[in-house]
Amino acid sequence: MRLLVMGGTWFLGKHIVEGALSRGWEVTTFNRGRSGRDVDGVEPVHGDRTSRVDLERLAGHEPWDAVIDTSSSELPPGDVLAATTALRTATRRWVHISTVSVYEGWPHQPLTDASPLLECPADADESYGYTGEDGSPTKYGFQKAGGERAVTDVFGDAAVLLRPGVILGPGEYVGRLPWWLERAKRGGRILAPAPAEQRIQPVDVRDVARFALDQAASSTSGGYNITHPDGMTFSGFLDACLSETGGPGAPVWVDPAVLVEQGVKQWTELPLWRTHAGVWSVDSSRAVAAGLGCRPLAETIRDTWRWWAADGRPVDHPRWAEHGIAAEKEAKILASV
Repeated sequence: MRLLVMGGTWFLGKHIVEGALSRGWEVTTFNRGRSGRDVDGVEPVHGDRTSRVDLERLAGHEPWDAVIDTSSSELPPGDVLAATTALRTATRRWVHISTVSVYEGWPHQPLTDASPLLECPADADESYGYTGEDGSPTKYGFQKAGGERAVTDVFGDAAVLLRPGVILGPGEYVGRLPWWLERAKRGGRILAPAPAEQRIQPVDVRDVARFALDQAASSTSGGYNITHPDGMTFSGFLDACLSETGGPGAPVWVDPAVLVEQGVKQWTELPLWRTHAGVWSVDSSRAVAAGLGCRPLAETIRDTWRWWAADGRPVDHPRWAEHGIAAEKEAKILASV
């Protein structure tokens, strides 16, 4: 099996590359050579995927059995279309890492793989789309929906679209789980979003990588929601963080209405917390039927803490700074409840 990974040096892309090499596959990676180091054992090709010349040069390294694209999250659909067009004759299949944000109903409604998608042309530029007043839909969602169309317009039934919600695990660059682990380690009274029994559905990056590789080697097509089929309660999540870090703390469960009144930013100041009904109601049964297997989230928490405690550091990313409530703000809210 010969695989091309667009990206391949950090987080999901790196886990995909390492998994492919462990299967004995021949792996080519294509990236700018700026974020992370190429994994030993790959054939690295450096270039800019928005450059027609660089894409043509990359195509000269063909053929591949499949492409897994992990590096289009910040690109407009037109750039995705340029890459799929340039590489159409170089590969049989294209596995595209997308997002649940492509759905019209996200995050307000429960979702299945058949839920309606946002509309965006395959050749749209970065100006297409908008973000609603309540934060949904998002311009990002429109852009990613257009990216999906750019893949399916070119590859048709040879296209696979993976739509993860939240991905956690060793190497995480967003900072959600590392923030909660550090907060648990600090201990004391920990501001926590009620209800404690709310189930959340993050998936482990290693499980997403394995499923992406399985799809690259298969003959399936279409979209798959990638969320944990069992999930974990928020109280179980925080208990696991406290257990792994040894932090001498205890959650204080505060009503979401109070958190909103106090100006706590959903999704970022308390990572993984959002009040919209559909956030953690994403059905992944189609992916499970196709072979998606998700390890217990307690294992993800354990392994992320071990990576982090061993001075693990992700690539620099602007989203990291968005996550976590300031200690002073947290203390003020806790004092009021």
